[in-house]
Amino acid sequence: MRRIQPSVATSSTAPDDDVIDLSTVVSTIWRGKFVILAALLLAVFIGGIYAYVLATPMFRSTAVVMLNNREEQVVDIGNVISGLGSDRPVLNTEVEVLKSSVLLGKVVDELSLVEDPEFNKALRPPSALSKIKTFVKDLISSAPETPGELNRDTRQREGAIDSLLAALSIRNVPDSLVFQVTVETTDPAKSTRIADTMVNLYILNQLEVKFEATEQATTWLTDRVTDLQVALEEAEGKVTDFRASTALVSPEALAGLEVQVKETRDRIEGTEAAQQNATTRLAALEDAETPEAQVEASGDLQLQRLLPRLDEPGIAQAFDTRYEQIVTRQRADMSRSESQLQTLRTSLTALEQQTEQQSQDLITLQQLTREAEASRLLYEYFLARLKETSAQQGIQQADSRVISPAVAPLSPSAPRKPLILAVAALLGLMAGTALILIREAGNRAFRNAEQLETCTGHAVIGQVPLIQAKRRLDAIAYLKEKPSSAAAESIRNLRTSVMLSNVDVPPKVIMTSSSLSGEGKTTIALALSLNFATMGKKVLLIEGDIRRQVFGQYLKTNQKDGIVSVLTGTKSFDDVVIHDDLLDADVLLGDKGQANAADIFSSERFANLLSDLRRRYDIIIIDTPPVLIVPDARVIAQQVDATVFVVRWDRTSREQVQGALREFASVGKPVSGLVLNQINPRGMKRYGYGNNYGPYSAYGSKYYLN
Repeated sequence: MRRIQPSVATSSTAPDDDVIDLSTVVSTIWRGKFVILAALLLAVFIGGIYAYVLATPMFRSTAVVMLNNREEQVVDIGNVISGLGSDRPVLNTEVEVLKSSVLLGKVVDELSLVEDPEFNKALRPPSALSKIKTFVKDLISSAPETPGELNRDTRQREGAIDSLLAALSIRNVPDSLVFQVTVETTDPAKSTRIADTMVNLYILNQLEVKFEATEQATTWLTDRVTDLQVALEEAEGKVTDFRASTALVSPEALAGLEVQVKETRDRIEGTEAAQQNATTRLAALEDAETPEAQVEASGDLQLQRLLPRLDEPGIAQAFDTRYEQIVTRQRADMSRSESQLQTLRTSLTALEQQTEQQSQDLITLQQLTREAEASRLLYEYFLARLKETSAQQGIQQADSRVISPAVAPLSPSAPRKPLILAVAALLGLMAGTALILIREAGNRAFRNAEQLETCTGHAVIGQVPLIQAKRRLDAIAYLKEKPSSAAAESIRNLRTSVMLSNVDVPPKVIMTSSSLSGEGKTTIALALSLNFATMGKKVLLIEGDIRRQVFGQYLKTNQKDGIVSVLTGTKSFDDVVIHDDLLDADVLLGDKGQANAADIFSSERFANLLSDLRRRYDIIIIDTPPVLIVPDARVIAQQVDATVFVVRWDRTSREQVQGALREFASVGKPVSGLVLNQINPRGMKRYGYGNNYGPYSAYGSKYYLN
């Protein structure tokens, strides 16, 4: 018996399990082109309904504003109302100012947007969803409204501000000081009006801010100037009072006093030197004892003339008198010098005290003068700023100006119908492709013999195409009437494979089974019976699926008794067996009994019956129930020579087939071969197999007469 070993098949394909074959993916997508096309058309249709019917047209209007930097300010009034800079933080700040709730609130109030249903949701008729939400909310919460909730006007105004912010977009043109203020609403005139009002109030807000700043600066400067004026008057009063309370003080007078002090000190030094000389001379005069010494000490000329004549009468007396006069005069000079020195010292002390006092007074006067001068300068500066600020109150310039007012749009900006259709087409294409790939990935069925053999490790001994017949009886009639058709040839190939599965001992009792019902095993059993009968074989077809008893749908008979009656002994085989002219074979129908079907087929009577029938018939074919549903097929398999396992094309899953084959292997009766049944030729072509496989290949039509 020919069989593919599972281990060999599995190992040969294992390395390819994780490989994605792009050609297979492309082929899968191409096979599902009609599904993808349908998804694309459906998506485009839905997108068209939305774009052309459901979507509300929106109109967009843009006003353009330019920001003036400091260099462009016409009037310079310092830090009070200076122009704005042009760096990025300033630009971002202005964008936020344009979006501020204060400015948007002014626009809402100016245009009465609270009364516009587009901006006030409370004025719109409630939708069904809103009614449901309100109903559910009322059921869940029955708490009384808070005072904040009662302020309906405030809430509506805030809601209008939020709606306006949602309809507003502000863009700074790159590398420029230009802002584009865009408003999108359902009415072109409304969009234009809101955009213009927005920029006008923005500029007016700048002027108001500058005016308030100027007014505040003027008030502050006025108060400051008044305070400085009082301080200046107090400082000048202190200078005047000080001058009045002291002698005339000036740097020149102080310098004159310092000169007098210096001269007095010089005179004192000279007087002290003269006094020292006089003291020395007086001491010398008083120490001289001889006339010669007295002459030398006095240095007087008269004494010098009298010295040689001392011996003369009266000369000595004149000499002494003269000498005494000199000493007395010297003593008088010393006394006068001491008096003069004392006077000079007293005068020096008075001059030094006067100089020190004058110096202290001058320092105090200079300090008071400086304070008064500082107060004067500060007063004059703020007074000038006050006059300058007061003069500019009516000529402030805004930091921005409108360079392009909003223009009413002629066509709606949204919905963008071509874009919506393009996106819908793309989404439809993606959805269709995803659907095809997901469906393909989730498909666990078999579409060709190679897949079935690789997955199960068993040989595929037959591939039967789908027979287009409304009734099951018509399928057998088709095979008999068209023996050269593709379906008849596939049954003939199946018959040949079954008979050659064991060349030495060809099978005589053949069983058909499947994983589940509806896979065509009964049709295969009838078709094999017909094919063997056309060969001149004596064929017996036994209905082993006694639980369902479907042979009545294929054969025209009123027979009620069957195999159960034979096995229970109530009827003989010859009494219940019928001959069907369509099949040209004998048929043993199934009938119901009291015992369980599995127990009936497990009995020795069933084994003996088959043994007797082997001698009477050339071929015996037994149609059994699905193996995954009831155990009957595994029980009957113990008595047959070959098991034909039917797998429905593109339907039976791999898990079902593998589970059914394990059931047969568990009782030591593995199947003889697999049959891929009900193959759709069109489906095979759609999956890309139409040119490669036997009865449903492109070239098979040259040999078959359907």
